Amino acid sequence: MSNLVTQAVELIYKMSNDELNQVAEAIKLKRQFIVKQNVRSFTVGDLVQFTGRNGLVTGKIKKIAIKNIVVDCGVRGTWRVPASMLTLAETA
Repeated sequence: MSNLVTQAVELIYKMSNDELNQVAEAIKLKRQFIVKQNVRSFTVGDLVQFTGRNGLVTGKIKKIAIKNIVVDCGVRGTWRVPASMLTLAETA
């Protein structure tokens, strides 16, 4: 574990219930920020890839929703994928 994580864990063990609730809320807000940041990094028409049930899947972004992105993968169908699972595909 990194030094920062070790320090955070040590501090968590010393916290009261109210302090733990404040930390949980801060974590929730940070995760929401990261999700929105990921969604904003893509545009309709981008070629993206993600790991699906049967391996690596590549497709074009068809629609961007609040948390999920709809990816058209051709013969493999259309998938609703969380933005955090997507990466831009390298074009050959």
